[in-house]
Amino acid sequence: MSENLEKSHLNEAGKSQSNDSEQGLEDAMDGSEVALQKKKSGSPSSQRVQRPHSSPPRFVTVEELLETAKGVTNMALAHEIVVNGDFQIKPVALPEDSLEKKVKEIVHKAFWDCLSVQLSEDPPTYDHAIKLLGEIKETLLSFLLPGHTRLRNQITEVLDLDLIMQEAENGALDICKLVEFIIGMMGTLCAPARDEEVKKLKDIKEIVPLFRAIFSVLDLMKVDMANFAVSSIRPHLMQQSVEYERKKFQELLEKQPNSLDFVTQWLGEAADDLMNQKYKNALPAGGGAAGSGDSPMPSPAAVQNYAYLKLLKWDHLQQPFPETVLMDQARFRELQLQLEHLTVLGAVLLVTFSMAASDIASQANFAEKLKMIVKILLTDMHLPLSNPDLLRNLPCLRP
Repeated sequence: MSENLEKSHLNEAGKSQSNDSEQGLEDAMDGSEVALQKKKSGSPSSQRVQRPHSSPPRFVTVEELLETAKGVTNMALAHEIVVNGDFQIKPVALPEDSLEKKVKEIVHKAFWDCLSVQLSEDPPTYDHAIKLLGEIKETLLSFLLPGHTRLRNQITEVLDLDLIMQEAENGALDICKLVEFIIGMMGTLCAPARDEEVKKLKDIKEIVPLFRAIFSVLDLMKVDMANFAVSSIRPHLMQQSVEYERKKFQELLEKQPNSLDFVTQWLGEAADDLMNQKYKNALPAGGGAAGSGDSPMPSPAAVQNYAYLKLLKWDHLQQPFPETVLMDQARFRELQLQLEHLTVLGAVLLVTFSMAASDIASQANFAEKLKMIVKILLTDMHLPLSNPDLLRNLPCLRP
């Protein structure tokens, strides 16, 4: 028993000694970190603005990824509706030789061939036709506004699928009559620009091509309805767009803390550039050391303005675009191209007027003609300003 007691005392002593050593190691590490921080604080590089490091990336589930993508898509769509007054939804036009278009054509051809075979049987089979009538019914109902009660009741009564199935089973289905009603309802609900397409439907006598043409016109009517909805909600979106995008970015930041790293880098570089410019301006003329007083920090508005100016010289192929302005990247590239064209145009005018004779430069239409020629030469040309041979490669311009 005495031996066990001695062993327990030895174990406790060993544990206390290890704890003391670990505590001493932690104290030593803390002391070294404090000393290192003090050493860094005395260096000139410590005067720079310290920015917090981005949060480490975390794993996300597929559901979170899909939900985030949906939120970003909705935000981008709302932003485009607000910014672009001419925004319209257009039908999807697949490339001619694309695999998607070929597969779509093959699947559609197989479906319509199957429908043609069913309707040519004796007696006809209306399984596919009834499904098409159900889709047409749902599409027509989606075009109605809440106040269109009479039209809603009329569509529901005529295109009653249960009644249509009973008539088909008893051989009393008159599908031509139903199609005639559908065409008349489409003429009532369509936009004036679709009147001609609806009238052409009445000239088609065969039922399968008629169904195919009906769905083609219904797709156009869906696009018209979507554009009408866009024009209707645009005034409301313009009032709520700032708060809406701020809320969406906040939700995105909460789900992915590192989702705005490029924005942080973009603004940080702008702040550093402003600080360096102020530091250079504060240096004496002889190149000696600046005064002991620290230069004032740039205001947030100055940093933001300078950051936006940097976007006009952005390298879109090498540098990732900041997330908060990513939806307007195409517009910034267009502004950058216009700036490059104006710079080239101004340089050409300056060189030409300084080298040309006074009698040529004094002509009334000389400047306008020169600008028109330069604009034509720069059309569809994405020329970087860093090209030193840009101006010398231009042809001689004469009035």
